[in-house]
This record gives sequence, C-alpha cells and structure tokens, in this order.
Amino acid sequence: MKVLYIHQYFNLPEESGTTRSYWFAKKLVDNGVNVTMLTTGRTRQTETTEMDVNGIHVVYVKNEYSQYFSKLRKVYSFCKFVVQAILRGCKEKNVDLVYATSTPLTVGFIALMLHKLKGWRYIFEVRDLWPEFPIQVGAIRNKYAIKLLRKLEKSIYENAVHVVALSPGMRDGVLKCGTPEDKVTMIPNMSKGDLFYPRDKKDELYEKYGIDKTRFNVLHAGSMGVANGLDYIIHAANILQNELHDDSVDFVFAGDGATKPKLEAMVEEYGLKNVRFLGRFNTEGISDVMNLCDMSIVSFKNLPILYTNSPNKMFDSLSAALPVIVNSAGWTKGIVEDYKCGFYVDPEKPDELAKKLLEIKDKKELLSEMSKNARKVSLEVFDKSILTEKFLEVVKKYL
Repeated sequence: MKVLYIHQYFNLPEESGTTRSYWFAKKLVDNGVNVTMLTTGRTRQTETTEMDVNGIHVVYVKNEYSQYFSKLRKVYSFCKFVVQAILRGCKEKNVDLVYATSTPLTVGFIALMLHKLKGWRYIFEVRDLWPEFPIQVGAIRNKYAIKLLRKLEKSIYENAVHVVALSPGMRDGVLKCGTPEDKVTMIPNMSKGDLFYPRDKKDELYEKYGIDKTRFNVLHAGSMGVANGLDYIIHAANILQNELHDDSVDFVFAGDGATKPKLEAMVEEYGLKNVRFLGRFNTEGISDVMNLCDMSIVSFKNLPILYTNSPNKMFDSLSAALPVIVNSAGWTKGIVEDYKCGFYVDPEKPDELAKKLLEIKDKKELLSEMSKNARKVSLEVFDKSILTEKFLEVVKKYL
C-alpha cells in the first residue's frame, strides 16, 4: 500500500512550525504503509532533493516561500508548487491514495489534477476554510477570483473520497458546500504530551531565553500573521504599563511572521518594557519556553471565519499544562470554558485582558487547577496517540 502525501509546508519535529503531517505520515509508516511526502524545501535549493526520514520518503521540490513575501510573490509560490507537484507526483508509481492537506487551497487542486490525470483517489484535509479565510481577512477582493476559487473549493470536495476538517466550524463549512455528512471527519490539531509537558523550571533556561522569572509571563507562540491580530496584545501591554502602572506581567512572543516588524515598532513607540520577542524555535526550544511561562494566549482578529480555527499553539499549551487565554468566540472558547483550563477575553477590548491578568496572576490555587485541567484534557481528548489512530482509521477505509 502506498500513500502520496502532499503538504506544501511539511515540518520535521526538529524544525519550527506545525508537525501534524509528520505524525500522521509516521503513523502510516508504522502500520506498513509506504509514504511519499511531497513538499517544498526549507532552504534555498539548487534542485529537488529526496531523502528518507524515519521511514517517510520526503521529496523536497525547489520553491522558496516566506511569510514576509508580498501577496503577489506568495501567489507565485503557490502556483509554482502546483506545477512542480503535479509534474513530480505523476512520476510516482503504484499510488493507492493521495492525502492532500491545505493551506493553501491550491494543494487541493494538485490532488484534483492527479485524480483527473492518473485516476488516483484522494482525501483532502481542510486546515483553513479557503477561500473564505483570505476573503474575510481582505487578502482576496477580486469578485472573479472569489467566484473561481469557490467553484474550485466545491469541486475539490466533490471529487475527494473523504474530507478531514480540523474543527467543528471547518466541518460545517465543508458541509455547507453540499458535501455529504458521512464524507467528512473532524480531526483537530493534536497535543503532544511526550514533547510538551510540565517540569522543573531551571534558572539557566530563564537566562538562556531572556525570560524574567520574577514576572508573570504570558506566551504567544507561533505565527505572527495578520490573522492573529497581535496588536491586541501590544495594546494590552501598553495599558498595563502606561495606564495601570503595573510591572508584574510580561508578554512573551516566540515565533515570527509578517506583522512582527509592525509589533516591534509599536513596542518602541509606546516605550514598553513588558514585551519580549524571542524569535522562532524548534519543538525542543518552544517546549522549554512554554515550560517557563505561566499562561498562554491564543489571539485572532475578530472575524467569524477565524472562529473555526484549530490553532496548534493551543494544543501544545494544553500539553504543557499552561492555562490558555483565547479571544476568539469559536470552539476554542468552548474548550477553555468547558474544561476549565483558561478563559475568554473580548478581542475588541485589550483593557479586559489587562485587568483579567492583574486579577488572576496571584490566584495560585485557581491557576494550579487550570493547569491540571489543561494537562488532563490534552492527554485524554487531544493527544496525538488518540488522533493519529483516528486518522489511520479514516485512511485505511480507502487503501
């Protein structure tokens, strides 16, 4: 049995970024399935390279991409990968199933074309509701492009043998396109309890990462894109320092993205001493940083489409036993409230975040209870051992 797995931004555990596709592919390999991962290179390459990684045959095609690219250059990168992946994919032999994961939606087009050209069945995984996501954030405004992309979306769902969605909201979005309910499975992002876990906080690590152990540290981990609305956090930091005159709370950013220069400029403009930018980390590094912090915040702009998100950073935070603050009124709000592992704040009111942190930071018993609940739900509901098994059950139906 062989699966051609297509993920434009595939990451290994030792790299920065989401590793969901690695764990899914590894689960297939561990169960006797041959897997070829078709992706792009992490660095500037002179040619396509191939290598075996823990049993996964990874094909890196030459295609640069950066969160700092202009909109036009990002579109070029997406389209270039479409051509590269179709041409390279057609060379594969004895493929029983294609598993294609967005974003962007163009990855679904690759699977669709391989289906048309080679007759291969495919499963499409929806990580974001494209094109609705870029439409609502204002990245796509042309009405003809929108009409074309929505038609493509519907065609991708119709021709797939199955669709995997990362949240209840994404599943509902797929169903609204006319997809039969029995054709859609919801598998959220996963917690990795063996990689993110609570442990002793070492002084040398506080020093290594530049985190002040005397402060109450609130962490934003991962992407710093437009959709994250991270100016909300900077405004809260400004309120704490310059209006409430508090110096007990620090906001820690671990990650990178297109809005980082703007956020740094805001910090300089406001003269903030309570914001720290640590840069990007691999899995080991971000696990260390999470363990040193007191809470995690998962921030998004206040757009309905973003209520459907299944943010990887949230599930890693739960694994690390970090209470989680969310400002998106979607299913993540339900998670932190139902499992009593964090709280929700209004995305339009940074003062609410500031005041809530001052209120809760000294409530040690409450924070301890939230921490235990976070770890518990991560292991019992969202752990990778549970969700990779669910993934395997879906894929095996079509092999």
